[in-house]
Amino acid sequence: MIHKKLHISLVFSTLVVIKQLKMITDMHNLKTIFDKIFDICKQFSSDLVNTYGNMPRRGVVPKFSDLEVIALSFTSEALSIDSENYLFNKLEAEYQCDFPNLICRRQYNDRRKILFDLKDTIRRRIADAIDEGETYYCIDSMPIVVCKYVRSNRCKLGKDNYETAPSFGYCASQNMHYYGYKLHGVCSLNGVIHAFDLTKANVHDIKYLQDVKQEMCDITLLGDKGYLSKDLQLDLFETVHIQLEIPYRINQKDYKPTFKPFAKARKRIETVFSQLDDQFMMVRNYAKQQKGLFTRVLAKIGAMTIMQYINKLNNKPIGRVKYAFN
Repeated sequence: MIHKKLHISLVFSTLVVIKQLKMITDMHNLKTIFDKIFDICKQFSSDLVNTYGNMPRRGVVPKFSDLEVIALSFTSEALSIDSENYLFNKLEAEYQCDFPNLICRRQYNDRRKILFDLKDTIRRRIADAIDEGETYYCIDSMPIVVCKYVRSNRCKLGKDNYETAPSFGYCASQNMHYYGYKLHGVCSLNGVIHAFDLTKANVHDIKYLQDVKQEMCDITLLGDKGYLSKDLQLDLFETVHIQLEIPYRINQKDYKPTFKPFAKARKRIETVFSQLDDQFMMVRNYAKQQKGLFTRVLAKIGAMTIMQYINKLNNKPIGRVKYAFN
């Protein structure tokens, strides 16, 4: 009887170990993660693409669909693979049978730039599904360094168009002068980015509020002292009913102490930016063109949004994106 119980216990332990090993294997299996992300993209773009997963257009129907290009882009960023060379070498060596219609690297880069708007629409819809009915948001910016400060004169990225070219800027929170762009973002208190944009590094944070006014309304927006402007606060409230909550400076005549819950909630976007730097390696980029840089930034933010959505479906904390595929 004792031997029988021991045998059953060993069998049960073996099954548990096998199940755990399978979960670990699935977690690191690119095709498994790709399938999950592809299904989510398909779910939120049913009215935007045809039955083949392509945007309606004339010409030859691509075998590797538009949705597959978008899903592969999100998958690579979710797995922290930010090098297309490494990605395609991995696909050809380990997943050749899983992607029989895989396009070449050049076509992949070209098509994901063309699909920028579709990708952003899918990301926005997923973000709205996570934060349905949310009325409190945070706003902030972070530096996107293109190259080292001393190499700025030799950098060719974006130099063909002055309006979109990188510039010199200063990040007060990091006490750092840099050459590149500035990422402006608006996220909910759950940490889901709903709106973002890239501007020159020397553009003031207040300028981005004009774009927010075109995209959002009837919300409370929490910002830092960089957004302090009475005229702008009044304009936002009167035009689109956005209440901009900014902490007062100590030397202001009408100084009021900061509402502590707002000060604590505003730090949420700083955590989001830290996650983008840490897991999605926002500080690293191999883009040769300005449009390529913008596409990579969108892919990183989109991958993070999808992982947050997967956490919500699995009743996990939304912010723990590292555990989304566990």
